[in-house]
Parts: sequence; C-alpha cells; structure tokens
Amino acid sequence: MTDDAVTPAPTTAAPVGPIPGFHAVVPAGGAGTRLWPLSRAGRPKFLLDLTGSGRTLLQATVDRLTPLTGPGNVLVVTGRAHAEAVGAQLPELAGHGADRVLAEPSPRDSMAAIGLAAAVLVERHGPDVVLGSFAADHVITGQELFERAVREGVAAARAGYVVTIGITATEPSTAFGYVQAGAPLGLPDAPNVRHVVGFTEKPDAATAAAYLATGDHRWNAGMFIVGAQVLLDHLAAQLPPLAAGVRAIAAAWDTPARDEVLAATWPGLTKIAIDHAIAEPVAAAGGVAVVPGEFGWDDIGDFAALAGVLAGAGTRTLGDDEVVLRVGADDALVVTGGRTVAVVGLSGAVVVDTPDAVLVTTREHAQQVKSAVDGWRARGRDDLL
Repeated sequence: MTDDAVTPAPTTAAPVGPIPGFHAVVPAGGAGTRLWPLSRAGRPKFLLDLTGSGRTLLQATVDRLTPLTGPGNVLVVTGRAHAEAVGAQLPELAGHGADRVLAEPSPRDSMAAIGLAAAVLVERHGPDVVLGSFAADHVITGQELFERAVREGVAAARAGYVVTIGITATEPSTAFGYVQAGAPLGLPDAPNVRHVVGFTEKPDAATAAAYLATGDHRWNAGMFIVGAQVLLDHLAAQLPPLAAGVRAIAAAWDTPARDEVLAATWPGLTKIAIDHAIAEPVAAAGGVAVVPGEFGWDDIGDFAALAGVLAGAGTRTLGDDEVVLRVGADDALVVTGGRTVAVVGLSGAVVVDTPDAVLVTTREHAQQVKSAVDGWRARGRDDLL
C-alpha cells in the first residue's frame, strides 16, 4: 500500500471535466480467495464494502472514473453469475442507449475481457476511442493525483503507446510485479511519462530491495490506457485468433445474434493475461510507456492488506466496533456481522465472523488463507466457497 504523496504543483491549472473520447473499462472478476470467508465465489470482494465507506469496491471504482469519462462511458466486464449484482450496484450504467455490463460466459482471463471491451467500443464509437482499464477491486486515495496520471496516460495513448500506471513502491514487496521506467517520452501533454524497459513478475525479497534502490522501478498495478484500435492491432499481431474472436463477438454484441456468436466463439478464446499477451512483447519492441502513479493504492490482496487499509482510516474493525473487545490485542483485525467478538492476548490476530463460517488467523499467515478454501473444496463443501 502507498501513502498519498505530494508532487510539485503544476504551473498551469489542472484540466477538469471529462476527457473527450475516453472510456473506462472495469474488469470485475476473481473470487478473492485470500479474503475468505468474507469474499466468496458468488459474492467476490469487488461487490463488498471493504473500507467501511458505504460504497463497494466496484462502486468506488466507477465513482472515481466517472469524472474522467462522463456518464455513460464506463463498461464493466464481469461473469454472467455476477452481472445482475453489478447492474443492481451500478444503476447509473443503464439508460445510456447501450449495454454497459458485458457478461462473460466463463473466465478467459484479462486479455479476452479487455479485448472484447475494446472491440465493442470500436463498434459503437469508432477507432479513435481511448480506453483505460482499471480493476474493480482496488482501493485508491488521492483523486486529484489519480486524475492527473490518467490524463497524462491518455495523452501518451493518443501518441500510439500502450500506457501503464506505475505505482510508487514504498517497500520491497514480493506480492506485486514491477515495471522498469526508462527515458522520458518527451510529450508536452505527458511530461512525466517514460518508456518502459520491461516488466518483472513478483520477485524475491532481495531482488525487490534492489529494484527500490534503483529508483526506476514501480509496482505494476495492472492499469492500462491505450487506443482501442491500437490494442486490437497489437492483439492481431500477437494472437490473431483471439483478436478475430473478440472482433466477431463485438460485431454481434448489439444484435440478436449475440448469444449465438458468443456461445460459438468465447469458449475457444485463448486464456491469457493482458500483461503476457500485449504488455511484455510490445514493451520489448518499445511500444509501452509508464506514467507515475503518486496516489495511494492497494489491491487488498489479503487480510494483512485489509488491516492496513482500515488502520489508515483509523480503525481495526470492519462492521460494528461496539461489539468488539480487544484485550492485549490492540492491533487485531476483526470483521464482524454483528456478533460479539473478544480477542485476548493475540497480537496480529485476524478474526472474521460470517453467518456460516469463522476464520481465525494472523496477518503473518494471511497469504495462506487460500489453503483453507482449497481444504474445504477438497472436502466437497462447495457451499462454503
């Protein structure tokens, strides 16, 4: 997680209002198994309010993007099982003349999801659309800094680059991938954007520490800004069948043939992340740029991360703090649905109480919660998943 950073004040007034021709794509998938039993397959973390703000992570994501896109220019790509819940949480996506929730029949990873959204945007709005892809389950603070980064990213995307937002690394984390920045692009409207030298998957601790020492490595948060047609052209060069498939589905999306084409085409699409399909090979050819993200960011990947987010908001409780008692365990994270919980003498404890399951662990072992999910699955307890 990063703290809000302060950057030098711009010499001219920052732009305000929606960016012309800019559309946001919000991939909303995954089960968040390291946040079990709070996050389940049927109600994953993006549908939950994990910050105590009164807005779910998905709603907060759309709230953050709408000032940059304007109403009606946000697409959410999610699984069929979650499409109804997404629509209920985001009624503002309805009523703009076209379907704004793209429901996938099955998970095919981020490239198929974002590629489909890009192809639908080109069908609806033409090849000059610029899209920004932002995950539905991230927590971001510092709206002004976020908007500044996105605006620079859009300017670089209009120059033909695939742009990623690199988060300022505040510790040598082994939980995130890294992006290495090179020379500046030299674009007047994107003065802070630099060429990408390369991407690295989650490194070991020594490598992560070495990255921080260089000053040119940032966390890769998986946010991409790119011209929709540029993205599809890169996809056609790297994975022609996948590009052809999403284009065929998009051509039928707003027609009566949607279901037929989707059923015939979607299951055969290559299952691959956009990082591997586009970002890495295009970066090797010099076509990827990175804009620094100085805003606060966290992907709430486990309960240790959730504890940090809540602590930053001045609490260690998600739910009603009046029913929680800590004795010699001031730093314990407690998630309660209303039942009384007492934590005594367990520093770093994590207690998550839901109607049908209770989790007791520590922040140190937060990454191992996924093993509990695997264990219940092995016992045939699909009702708990």
